Amino acid sequence: MKALLFPITMACLLGIASAAPLRPFPQHSTYTEGSIKPSRPQAELDTATAAFYDVWKARYFHAGCKTGEAYIFYNREKTASSKDAISVSEGHGYGMLLTAFFAGHDPEAQESFDQLFAFFRAHQSHFTPSLMSWQQFRGCVDKAGDNDSASDGDLDIAYALLLADKQWGSTGAIDYHTEALKVIAAIKAGEVNLSIPSLKAGDWAREDMAQVSDMRVSDFMPGHLRVFGQASGDAIWGSMLDKSYGLVAHLQTRFSPETGLLPDFVEHLNQPSPTPAKRKYMESAFDGQYFYNACRCPWRLGIDFLLTGDPRAKAALEKMNSFIEKKTGGDPDQIRAGYMLSGKVIHSDDTSLAFTAPFGVAAMADPAHQRWLDHLWMHIEEVPAKDDDYYGNTLKLLCLVTLSGNWWAPL
Repeated sequence: MKALLFPITMACLLGIASAAPLRPFPQHSTYTEGSIKPSRPQAELDTATAAFYDVWKARYFHAGCKTGEAYIFYNREKTASSKDAISVSEGHGYGMLLTAFFAGHDPEAQESFDQLFAFFRAHQSHFTPSLMSWQQFRGCVDKAGDNDSASDGDLDIAYALLLADKQWGSTGAIDYHTEALKVIAAIKAGEVNLSIPSLKAGDWAREDMAQVSDMRVSDFMPGHLRVFGQASGDAIWGSMLDKSYGLVAHLQTRFSPETGLLPDFVEHLNQPSPTPAKRKYMESAFDGQYFYNACRCPWRLGIDFLLTGDPRAKAALEKMNSFIEKKTGGDPDQIRAGYMLSGKVIHSDDTSLAFTAPFGVAAMADPAHQRWLDHLWMHIEEVPAKDDDYYGNTLKLLCLVTLSGNWWAPL
């Protein structure tokens, strides 16, 4: 099906108006005292961020196979192992976050969000209703073996629904708040090991499998866990927040004391000393290193520090900041796409904004990094979308929202 930038839906044909945004872009959130932003006029930060959103949406937002549905075309650059893959829940969550954040700038934001929600609801996990099947293929089909869940996508989808509730209210066609609570409950039921408690990589990790006590470290989204606890009134989310911050400190102290880098996956959270995953544990030979999953950690931890000032987040970020600034000599062009926990570069010729942009958010934690942050902003802003892929471009945009001071929590 041909992609449409702004697909015509039944809502348009019937003349149903979108709700006026209550928190339109730009928001200019008040971040933690002592944190910093790039040394640019606020208007320039906003303009650059909004401009890249327009580019990103034109490249990756696609009409679904049914009227009123849409998905994020994560395989536009043909980087997926299955060339007929079109959508993953991770990218779907990102799309729902972004359309909620850019309401006010994007007059089609609510319509686009609702189309993404409709696609999400049409592609449920085989194991857990209200979670998303992690991958879809040409023709918008789910395939056996790819129709279980991945926790990161569901966490962002739930958070995005809470954003939508605060952005447009929940009295329209979709009760965003109720739908968010459904997803939060399903995450707890399918993607949480309650005995630890910790997140699992997905609902496919069943009780009789060793992976039930393992975790994708980048699924630790402390800001999400805080908001889920408030929205649901369930103390489990606070327990997981504390457990996961303890895990981050353990991993940095035991396995990356010189770099602070975190591994893509960690095993044996049910034991006294969890360990980075073995080679080819799930995705690659670098599953136990700082690779294409863990690269998101500085951004996720950075958001929590910026919005809450949690000292545990700053402690973790400062170890990463010290390493990467020294490793690169303060030159963002020298950041590489992947490091061993020791700090050794994995591929000397591989670069990606998926690694560079999150380090920009990490640098916001302390004024000592102002010059480094300014260099990072210049680099991140200047790389055109054609020079990266869906993953790098999407993480760039999410980090631009944060760097420009426009990330907010649905509280």
